[in-house]
This record gives sequence, structure tokens and C-alpha cells, in this order.
Amino acid sequence: MGLNHDEAPVLDALARYHDADQLGFTPPGHKQARGADPRARAVLGDAVFFGDVLANGGLDDRMARGRVLERAEALMADAVHAEHTFFSTCGSSLSVKAAMLAVACPGHRLLVGRDAHKSVIAGLILSGVEPVWVEPQWDSDRHLAHPPSPDAYERAFQEYPDADGALVTSPTPYGAAADLSAIAAVCHRRGKPLIVDEAWGAHLPFHDGLPSWAMDAGADICVTSIHKMGSGLEQGSVFHLQGELIDAAELASRADLLGTTSPNVLLYAGIDAWRRQMVQHGHGLISRALELAARTREAIEKIDGFHVNDAADFCGPHLAADFDPLPVVMDISELRTTGYRAADWLRDRHQLSVHLFDHRRISAQLTHADDELTTARLLTALHDLADNAPDLRKAPQVSVPSPCELRMEQALLPRDAYFAEHAKVPAAEADGRIAAEMITPYPPGIPAVLPGERLTKPVLEYLTTGVAAGMFLPDAADQHLKTIRVVAES
Repeated sequence: MGLNHDEAPVLDALARYHDADQLGFTPPGHKQARGADPRARAVLGDAVFFGDVLANGGLDDRMARGRVLERAEALMADAVHAEHTFFSTCGSSLSVKAAMLAVACPGHRLLVGRDAHKSVIAGLILSGVEPVWVEPQWDSDRHLAHPPSPDAYERAFQEYPDADGALVTSPTPYGAAADLSAIAAVCHRRGKPLIVDEAWGAHLPFHDGLPSWAMDAGADICVTSIHKMGSGLEQGSVFHLQGELIDAAELASRADLLGTTSPNVLLYAGIDAWRRQMVQHGHGLISRALELAARTREAIEKIDGFHVNDAADFCGPHLAADFDPLPVVMDISELRTTGYRAADWLRDRHQLSVHLFDHRRISAQLTHADDELTTARLLTALHDLADNAPDLRKAPQVSVPSPCELRMEQALLPRDAYFAEHAKVPAAEADGRIAAEMITPYPPGIPAVLPGERLTKPVLEYLTTGVAAGMFLPDAADQHLKTIRVVAES
């Protein structure tokens, strides 16, 4: 018998909690908004506090006999063709770490695309797993990385046949997608599992006009952020499992090891509601979003100085295998300014925040929530940006290395370097030293420097000129990069 997708177990349980006039002598201490600061209630609204109840002993009884979360997870798994689904209130940053710990043991090897998010690197540091880096497919003209090819994973397994599995990021924040079916086949021929960091792909299972999603492509574990391209709340994430290569109880144990014992029910509710919305209305909502994105892309392409990257730019031999058009990536190099300066100007002048920005690009992320009003406001702001581009010129330039110059020697394991005795040295003197910290331009959060990598002059120049141009490095000990944390020399 099929599951009833009219249900939303978490939302239904919240409604029952309020209908029963439950009174809790438990956390949270605001006690259904009664103790919350009136100023907070005025800004946040009481609904936030009303939805903030204990998961067990509130939403469900103390033994979870109502199976509220279990039923919600089963419905999500059914919706996206997975065998098991786990909800997380700690974002995909936790979910991907749990997946890595379920696949690879400390001291073992894991194949990892070098375009991985910083959360993956954090997983390597926490676990002591040794990464075997798999090179992305670099577009050297656009200075952009696309997911690694199946052949790159094949070569890596041939060199390191003892690796426990592989991890690939697809789609990227720029909308470029990997050939997941072929990568999964490379792994499965060896009996090894594939993890897909699909944080930007929550919408993919619900429309055939989008790249294939990880479970349909044969991946073993897939990590998805419901808050990025879906309707969930920030930090709402799910990870899905299928096949026999990874034990579901073991994956659940790894998640329990890392996760909070005080999950926010509001995040569960957002995930639950998104699943029902997509099952019932997702195809139509995403169809309209794709049509809107096509019109918006065409309109932006007509603005002087703008080029909208599309499948013709991103897909092809030695590039991406597929393309999601909802991240509208705009190359503004003809405006002779930087994405950093353009992003600041759009926020200051039009109260409009773009998603990604770098030395030559800005990106506007469209979802099923956008409409003609939001895209009209975007187009007005972009026309104004083009008209005012002369005032934004003479922006500091970023010294962007070639792909081969970006890659540095992994002299120590990330964990060993991170926890080693360290010293601070001036960036000008760091060439040749081993990094003891992550240094990550954000967004999108792909580290330029990893703990254990031997620093080189081209990468140091890229980062120091980037900071001067407006690059943000949130995880660097010195965000201005006057100094860099390196492994101390005896």
C-alpha cells in the first residue's frame, strides 16, 4: 500500500499539540512565547515560538510512540525514491560529515572531488580520513571548476584501489552537474559506495527538465539542503540512502554522534511541508520557475555588458555533464568591474542581494518562489548597474591562478596539520609553509587552502589580491590575511 502524501506528520502533530492545550514544564524556557521578550515577539511573531516545542515529550510522547519523525522521514524517502531518509536540523554540513563517517574509517582513504565544500574538509579533519583528491574539470577561460569526470574517478581508484568510496559534489552552486550514473558505475564495479553532496539539488527529483538526481542515478548516499533550492528553513537538511553497501543503522549512528539532542521542530516542519508541497504541486511549480528563468535569462543577456552562462558555456567535453538553469550566473567582465563591487552596489542601491560573486561574476538564484515581480525588480537593478558601471571601474583586480597553479601539494593529512602546533607568519613569508587552517572564499565556500597543503606564491597572491578586491574569508584566523596560520617548524 502506498503512503498518504496528503499527510504532514510533523505539522499535524504540532496542530494536535496546540488543539490539546498541552502545558509543558520542560524546555524551551520561553513556554510557548509567554516568556519571550516582547520585542522579539514583535519582530519574529508568536508563530515561531508556538512551533518551538520538544521533539519527544512535546511533539511526540516521551517514547516517540506516535512515530511522528519516523513517518515524516518515510514519506520523504517515498517521495524521492530512496530506501531510507534522515532529517537533520544542523544543515547539510552535518549530513555530509555523517555520510563520510559511515563510508570511510579513520586512517582509510576516500576519493573526494577537490571542488568540495568546506564542510567536507571539516569531515576529513574530524575523522582523520585521508583524502585522495580528484581534480575538477576546469574551464581555464572562465576560471571556473565543474564536477570531476567519471574517468577521473576511474583513474583515482586504479591508483588507490583500497579507497573506501568516493564523494562528488553535484550540482555545483553554479548549476553544473556531474555524470552521476557513470561515476556510480565506476564505484559499484568495485563494490564501493558513492556519496553525492547534492546540497543544491533539493528540487531535482521533482522535474524531468532538470539534471538527474542522485538516487535515480544510483548513488548510495545523497545529502540535500532543503533550505537552498526548496521551501525549508535555514539548516533544514536531509540525507538519503539506498542499496546494500552502507548499513542504515550505522549511518543513523554517525548522524546521532554529530547531531544535536535538541532538534528544532520548526526545521522538521519545514522539511515535512516541503515534501508534501513538492509531491502535490512540485512539477507545476518548477515548470513555472524554469519558464521564468528562461525569460529572465533572455532579458539579462540583452543588457549591455552582461553574459548569462548557459548549457553551451558549461556543458561539453571536459566540462559539466548537465546544467540547472535556475542559478542565473552572469559574467560581467565586460562591465570592467568585479562581482564583489557589483554585489555591494546592488545591495546598497537596490536592497538586492545576489547569491554568488567573484572576480568576474554575480549569480541570482531563482526558485519556485520567484515570480514576475521579483524578476522585474532584479532586471531593473541590473539595468541600473550597467548604466552606472563607469563609476564602479578601477576596482582592484584579482590575480587568478591557472588551474595547475591552484593545486598545491598535500604535505600532511588535513587532521594532522589542523591539530599540529602552529605559528602565524606574514602572508608574504608563507610561500613553502604548510597551512594549518582552511582559507575559504565565501560564497560559495570551496576552500582555496586546506590544512596540510604546502602554500605557494600563486595561491597566496590570489587570496591577498582577492581580499583587497572584496573577497570574504570567514574561516581564516586573520580575515584580512596579513598573517596565515601554518604548521610550526621545529
